[in-house]
Amino acid sequence: MLDLRLLDPHHDLLAEAVWEMCVTEASAWSGPQACNDTAGWIAATVPGTAAAALAEAGRFDPAAPQPLHDRDVWYRTRLAPRASGAHRLVSGGLATICEAWLDGAPILISDDMFATHEIALDLDGPAELLLCFRALTPHLARKGPRARWRTQLADHAGLRLVRTTLLGRMPGWCPSIHAVGTWRPLALVPETVVEVEDVRLDSALEEDGTGRLTVSLRLAERPAGGQAEIVCAGWRAPLDPAGDGVWRAEMLLPGIEAWWPHTHGTPHLHEVTLDLGDRTLALGRTGFRRLTVDRGPDGDGFGLLVNGVPVFCRGAVWTNADLLRLPCDADDYRPWLALAREAGMNMLRIGGTMAPEGPAFFDLCDELGLLVWQDLPFANFDYPVKDEGFVEAVARETRDLMGLAGAAPSLAVVCGGSEMYQQGAMTGVGEDRWRGPLTTEILPATVAEVRPDAVYVENSPSGGALPFSPNAGIAHYYGVGAYRRPLEDARRANVRFAAECLAFSNVPEADDLPGAAAPGHDPAWKGGVPRDRGVGWDFEDVRDHYVQVLYGVDPRDLRYGDPQAYLDHGRAAVAEVMDATFAEWRRPGSSCRGALVWTFQDLAPGAGWGVVDHAGRPKSAWYALKRAFRPLKVSVTDEGTNGLALHLANDTGEARPVRVEIACLREGRLAVASGATDLTLAAHDARTLAATDLIGAFFDVTHAYRFGPPSHDTVHVRLADPDTDATLDEAFHFPLGRGRIAPGAALSVQLRDLGDAGFALDLETDRVAQSVAIRDDALRPEDNWFHLAPGRVKTVRLLPAGDATPGGHVVALGGTPVFYSAA
Repeated sequence: MLDLRLLDPHHDLLAEAVWEMCVTEASAWSGPQACNDTAGWIAATVPGTAAAALAEAGRFDPAAPQPLHDRDVWYRTRLAPRASGAHRLVSGGLATICEAWLDGAPILISDDMFATHEIALDLDGPAELLLCFRALTPHLARKGPRARWRTQLADHAGLRLVRTTLLGRMPGWCPSIHAVGTWRPLALVPETVVEVEDVRLDSALEEDGTGRLTVSLRLAERPAGGQAEIVCAGWRAPLDPAGDGVWRAEMLLPGIEAWWPHTHGTPHLHEVTLDLGDRTLALGRTGFRRLTVDRGPDGDGFGLLVNGVPVFCRGAVWTNADLLRLPCDADDYRPWLALAREAGMNMLRIGGTMAPEGPAFFDLCDELGLLVWQDLPFANFDYPVKDEGFVEAVARETRDLMGLAGAAPSLAVVCGGSEMYQQGAMTGVGEDRWRGPLTTEILPATVAEVRPDAVYVENSPSGGALPFSPNAGIAHYYGVGAYRRPLEDARRANVRFAAECLAFSNVPEADDLPGAAAPGHDPAWKGGVPRDRGVGWDFEDVRDHYVQVLYGVDPRDLRYGDPQAYLDHGRAAVAEVMDATFAEWRRPGSSCRGALVWTFQDLAPGAGWGVVDHAGRPKSAWYALKRAFRPLKVSVTDEGTNGLALHLANDTGEARPVRVEIACLREGRLAVASGATDLTLAAHDARTLAATDLIGAFFDVTHAYRFGPPSHDTVHVRLADPDTDATLDEAFHFPLGRGRIAPGAALSVQLRDLGDAGFALDLETDRVAQSVAIRDDALRPEDNWFHLAPGRVKTVRLLPAGDATPGGHVVALGGTPVFYSAA
């Protein structure tokens, strides 16, 4: 098939096409002959969605979306006058039941949103291209094999028989914005410009550091002189005919620079080109890396080794860059993926409930050093695997989806889907009914054809005595979170790998949210709070539970008397839970080898699951994860009568000399015990120290023995550069609880102009200031919702945003704001 990325975009005759769109009642027009030119056609963008076109015309409100799956949606355009001769119409995806005509002659029928299409056309001058996306609702009523279980996730059981996304069809999870239209690129290419197609790049890294590259492709004509070469990283290999029009080359690249996730090294990429003697064609780029799975000593674990090095995978579950448009361009992806990298994430998971992303997504993840866990688009349903047509369709669609990633080294895990095993098991049916050939035979065989270098996982979750047991295989862990378990449950559950976890209604920083004047009460506010169907609680209740547990205050009293304090305690609580849980999971003795937070971004305004809000602004949870995910990290865990454990991690590829300091503070300011040690952390190393090893004698750091009244309320641990004394990381422990921190910290705030680098705030305090928030009217702080220790200046950059002028305030939880301004 033709890869549009390898073609000059100027050759696409649809690149400058003017599209119109019209919405009609279902089956109002049978075909082109019935179309009405006065039926309210509006301008449309391709690729794009019907909802986006309607919104642009002022006829669709994303905050109160109207149904589209019960309507027919028509697109049309006139082809350019130069459209003559042999052409190919190439489609990246049509949502979902689509018919197409060229000058009234049928050319396509598609019923799979995820399928790609390539149609040979013989054109003779100007012509009209017409597409109709038929109403989906009638198709949801069609008969199929009886389901062995039902799910509450989606709004219609018939979706199990239709290959379309569940986005927009999950009440309580996301707005009901239906995916309809030409959601992926549509191109018309003259046959004369096609030089190469069916390109496949396979890259691998051998244990000795040698890269192996295999290239296969089809050429429109034999190379001049019969000779062609593949070129990569300065190495060359001849391209030889392999039969049936296929050409093939294989090369070894000794000492090639390997691709790493950015937390553990440099994501080196290498261009691959085809040298035809008289011209050179770019075939794309790839990286060389080796993936293996560590199942642990008991065989029940799951951990990724990249190039032989264990990698703690941390990140979040991706939702979508824009639910209204479903975009697939680099410009749409880049701001989101840059935030993921800035937060120290090294993995994003595209869940089975979402929509697969375009090639630009993988290109950017390659560049940024982000691993991708790709669920195939199956979720929760009992799919009709005995239907031969269904099996053929999903195998073809899976090949297409794997092709979107090309040779991307970022693609690490391919999973058979989300929560089918869990859904079946939770309804009480046996394993022989919820675990079957779709995920154990059909999908893995297809994935192995296209991306044999990726790790395949049957389903998420899977692997335990029950598929949702977190102590084996892949977990969806919500013990801490939806099930309101104590923070200690993160260890007790013996989590091995959490493909999703820690879902909360995360409060954005913005004050312009719907219903923000009455949070937790106004219906507009509640509309932005996610919930599961059929339960008597929502995820704001979950957040409020941890506010009460951590701070010993009733969130209802806060909400009644001081709505701002209610929101701030919620922001602080979520940040603290994230920090404590990942401190547990990243410690050297943990069974956990990776965890992805549910979710990365919100799909609509409000206090959604996302750690980034719908407009791309980080929330308190994002800042907490940014600290928890640092490659060079110190964290602490309370080991009771075993004292306080200090956990050090150096994920980077270089050894790092560090100094570790500890101070136990009374009333948050007076050191009653302290100590320090210097050491060197080897590359990709982690170790645990006891607090008493630094102090040099017994001291009840965790207040576990209780020999008399408590001597301190705060423990501050600092990781520093021994040469410059610069703080590399820090951690806090509150042995009496977060609600017992002495109030009244006096903050000092100084704004500094850094010239071209923007601005920074220098912060000081006379005692520990808890959950310090920076609220700037124009700029985003580099760090936020952190604890501030006395005795040192903490500098926080305000990231540049054009010519914006800083101004705002700094406030500790429960404290008095301190204002600053550039004026």
